[in-house]
Amino acid sequence: MIDDTDINQPEVLQQVRRAFNEYEAALRRHDITALNASFLSRPDTVRFGIAEHNYGAEAIAAWRRGAAGVGSERRLLRVVVVSLGPDCASVSAEFESPLSPRRGRQSQLWVRYAGQWKIASAHVSEVDPEQLHGD
Repeated sequence: MIDDTDINQPEVLQQVRRAFNEYEAALRRHDITALNASFLSRPDTVRFGIAEHNYGAEAIAAWRRGAAGVGSERRLLRVVVVSLGPDCASVSAEFESPLSPRRGRQSQLWVRYAGQWKIASAHVSEVDPEQLHGD
């Protein structure tokens, strides 16, 4: 059970934001090795992409080998990190890219596993900007 003292611990926020920034840099470089290493190496790790569903770290790695890169011009618009105790955090981000007229959104669940921050679950989607509501 978590309480308010567990949420948004500054050290955890800093660590996860650093891990997320490293993942984002690898994404822009299309560094497949670093991207695959960012995911928890388990059969129950999940990544839902814009047009694919990957169940398990092996499926994510196989998909990544054939996927096109996102391009170095991809730009983050907003990133929200919330820590949920010392070993778990969520990251939600909006992004845009000249490769698509749509607004990108991604959510990731990060966990500390064997002393390293890894993505246990990820979801990427796009929406037409005129369909967005709220902040």
